[in-house]
Amino acid sequence: MEERIQNPLGIVPISRLLPSMSAPIMLSMLVQALYNVVDSIFVLRVSEQALTAVSLAFPIQNLMISVGVGTAIGAGALISRRLGEKNYTDANLAANNAMFLVLLSSIAFMLFGIFGSGAFYRAFTSDPELIRKGVGYLRIVSGVPFGIFYTVLGERFVQMTGKSTYSMAAQLCGAITNIILDPILIFGLFGLPRLETVGAALATVIGQFVNLIVVFWFNHRYNHELTLRLSEWKLVPRIVRDIYSVGLPSILMQAIGSVMTFGMNKILIFFSETAVNVFGIYFKLQSFVFMPLFGLNSGMVPIVGYNFGARKKQRIFDTLRLALLIGLGIMLAGLLIFQLLPRLILTVIFKSPPDLLEMGIPALRIISTCFLPAAVSVVFSGAFQALGAGIYSMIMSFCRQLVVLLPAAWLLGRLFGVTAVWWAFPIAEIFALALSIFFYLRIYNRTLKDL
Repeated sequence: MEERIQNPLGIVPISRLLPSMSAPIMLSMLVQALYNVVDSIFVLRVSEQALTAVSLAFPIQNLMISVGVGTAIGAGALISRRLGEKNYTDANLAANNAMFLVLLSSIAFMLFGIFGSGAFYRAFTSDPELIRKGVGYLRIVSGVPFGIFYTVLGERFVQMTGKSTYSMAAQLCGAITNIILDPILIFGLFGLPRLETVGAALATVIGQFVNLIVVFWFNHRYNHELTLRLSEWKLVPRIVRDIYSVGLPSILMQAIGSVMTFGMNKILIFFSETAVNVFGIYFKLQSFVFMPLFGLNSGMVPIVGYNFGARKKQRIFDTLRLALLIGLGIMLAGLLIFQLLPRLILTVIFKSPPDLLEMGIPALRIISTCFLPAAVSVVFSGAFQALGAGIYSMIMSFCRQLVVLLPAAWLLGRLFGVTAVWWAFPIAEIFALALSIFFYLRIYNRTLKDL
């Protein structure tokens, strides 16, 4: 295959490249965060119990995203490295192998959605109405998973080849569709039946499929560095191994978040459904802060991966330095908002009832103290994935969320009550910060210093 020259990942100044790569992804992720919050706003207007049903489903939704994103990160990191090495054959093999891998993942979650949703909700409660609302929601969002899986992968393909604007446009189309359909399907507007939590699930799935159609049209029309053919969807063992050498740690790392959320919901439902709802609302709100940070990370990973493959050490360091500065700025802004405006957020946006407001204000202020150390950990975690050391990211996530967070939350809750549970988040994040610095120094001395 002929040489593709002037790839922006290797030549554009980092001060322009990282913002141009990250800004479209950050914007699209902010829109994604917006329609996640819109879901909760509308569902809370149905009832607090409806919000509880949707909140309890989050671990499964997060697990789906974990598998999809992890596979896409592994494929994307391999693609960017092979493009940096000018090995276009393997870059295309990685893309087509990933398409088949997410098909298998989609089928697995479809089977769970159909047959496992009831057992999942019965693990939390025996309330038949809560189970009914939850099963109706989960059977749709996990039973029709193809949209989310292929959307995540298609977005990663355009990001890995420096075309992040197309990823943003596709996600905007899906998000706007979801936002428009939410009130129509949840409350039964324009003569349609009132579907409540089922309507929220349908709006989500339809939005995902709109995103999917648009992002693959962009790949077909504009992404000439990758060639996707159904006839080439197959498993090549060495390619699958390379994808999952980075992707599996990423999947496990993000899947740990599902275990953490499941565990936190079990801890919090011991106190009340309101505590579960506070945690669910926090996760929706904090996405406005973390999604831009993850978007920055997504823009950073292909730059670091490409320049690692091209052995351009200084560009790697310049990228990390700028990513840390931008990440800290994002999280500082989020910290100030959560500290100064929690009552306004909960009353104006969610119209929270008094019990949720009383518990939610201190919770938002306490948890948000973890934002600044999280900025450093997230940037370093992305760098580890781009450099082929995703195992470090997995270890960080495992220690933060399972070794530290859940035990600390359980112990603080039993000793001091539900308010103390929220302090487990900053405790765990400070531990993760120390671990991320240790791993960075290790990979610097072993890999980067003599690159």
